[in-house]
Amino acid sequence: MATVATDRIQEILIAPWAEWAKRATRGKRLLEAGTFAMTEGAIAGGCRCFAGYPITPATDIAEYMSKRLPQVDGYYLQAEDELAGMHMCAGASLGGLKAMTATSGPGYTLMHDAYGWAVTNEIPLVVVDAMRVGPISGITGAPGQGEFYVARYCTHGGNFETIVLSPSSVQEAFWLTIDAFNLAERFRTPVTILTDQVISDMWEDLFIPDDYDALDFVVPRRHNLTMPFHPTNSAELDVAPNIIGRGTGVCVSAYTHTEEGYDIEDMEAHWAQTYRLVNKIRHHRDELTRYETVGVEDAEVIAVAYGANARTVKTGVLEARRRGVRAGFIRLITLWPFLDELFERDVPYVVCELNYDGQLVREVMRAAADKRKVHFMGKSAELHTVTEVAAGLEGVARSGALPKLPYIWTEVR
Repeated sequence: MATVATDRIQEILIAPWAEWAKRATRGKRLLEAGTFAMTEGAIAGGCRCFAGYPITPATDIAEYMSKRLPQVDGYYLQAEDELAGMHMCAGASLGGLKAMTATSGPGYTLMHDAYGWAVTNEIPLVVVDAMRVGPISGITGAPGQGEFYVARYCTHGGNFETIVLSPSSVQEAFWLTIDAFNLAERFRTPVTILTDQVISDMWEDLFIPDDYDALDFVVPRRHNLTMPFHPTNSAELDVAPNIIGRGTGVCVSAYTHTEEGYDIEDMEAHWAQTYRLVNKIRHHRDELTRYETVGVEDAEVIAVAYGANARTVKTGVLEARRRGVRAGFIRLITLWPFLDELFERDVPYVVCELNYDGQLVREVMRAAADKRKVHFMGKSAELHTVTEVAAGLEGVARSGALPKLPYIWTEVR
């Protein structure tokens, strides 16, 4: 069998930290966990308040925050549950602080009423969801990817868009957390970091800059006392977040509200509110494009993954190329809004995700030129192995079908 060269394939990373790392040259290298990296990324991004409730595998973030925030004149609050923690963070943000909370799947679902408050009232927040195997509490010490859709539809009622990012390494978790705070400020909305048990718990080489205050790519917290609470029919970015309690009379409400924030049952006001919540994200999708690709230019079959699972999938792609398969790789870093434009090529796609019900695969089917060419390799509690991925890609390339593999689910209904 002829082999396909792996040393000349093009690797592309589209993410702001590809440039940030070049500008932050002074720092130290550590061996640390993903939870540590996200904590330090939050501190570097300006976070000065954390409120949350312990839950594996996110608990270490709370522990690190309880030590770090007092060192930078910040505030750590132990909440009685996840919902209270999210509301506390929203209050801190409205009071002028950058705020973050962290949880896992069971706690993330409990936050969703407070998440809706933050979306509707345009409150900048960062929420870490370290996914584990479900349903419900599942296996606390194993990775899962069951909140892909939960993160998109993170509250009831509809009429909104969300921003969701996912790292695949400890180092990327650091940069991406800064990125999440920047986007929360610019888009005036909660941003979810959808990570998993592997990235949270594993230890890797980590570079962190010496002087966080000197990082010129961190969006500062912009205090504002007079801006209307809700810019009518506007998709404008970089509107300063509202800071209340300093002589302002802004009403924070869960209901449809006027430009000033007061409750109203009026179609015109509802239109204006929905227009802003949806289009401030849809009209600026280019600001949210983050992804990695390998070898897609000449690919006859493309593997798709995100998070920790993307690590072995990427290596599986390189192994498939060594076997003579022109395989490509797409890693989504931005999960929502979904990057439809990455799936315009009319080739087979093999979607590898850590669940058996199939979530990411459905969006790839929707975006792909021919959904019949989209194949599902679902697995749970363990990452896909390099051998499994290479065999799957080879099977699709040679016969148009996935081979039968132990613990791999291929059916999508």
